[in-house]
Amino acid sequence: QVQLMESGGGLVQAGGSLRLSCAASGRSISSLAMGWFRQAPGAEREFVAAITWTGENAYYRDSVKGRFTVSRDDAKNTVDLQMESLKPEDTAVYYCVADQWRTPSNWHLPGGYLQFWGQGTQVTVSS
Repeated sequence: QVQLMESGGGLVQAGGSLRLSCAASGRSISSLAMGWFRQAPGAEREFVAAITWTGENAYYRDSVKGRFTVSRDDAKNTVDLQMESLKPEDTAVYYCVADQWRTPSNWHLPGGYLQFWGQGTQVTVSS
C-alpha cells in the first residue's frame, strides 16, 4: 500500500505560479508511475500530468503543456507539479496518483483504474 499526501495548494492570481508536492509513504515509489489529476467544481476528474517510473518520459494534457512540469525524486519519495502561468480554468482540487501497472501514456483515457490516490489539495486561481 502507498499513502499519498499532497501539499502546496492555495490561492494565486492569474499568471502566477504554484508548486504542488506529493509525499508518499508505505513503500518506495521507485517502481511506480506517478502523476496528477484534477477536478473542478461540477466537472469530471481529469488527467493533468504523469511521469514514468524511470522518470524518462512525462505526459501532459494539452491545456497545460508548456506551463506545467511534473518531476519525481525517488530518494525523497516525492513527486512535484510545478505550475506556471496559471489561469482561472486551472482552479480545481489536485490529486496525486500512483500506479504500478498502467503506463502513464494512457492515463488520459477515461475509464481506467489507477491504484493509489491522495486526498487532494485545492488550487484556486483568481482573475
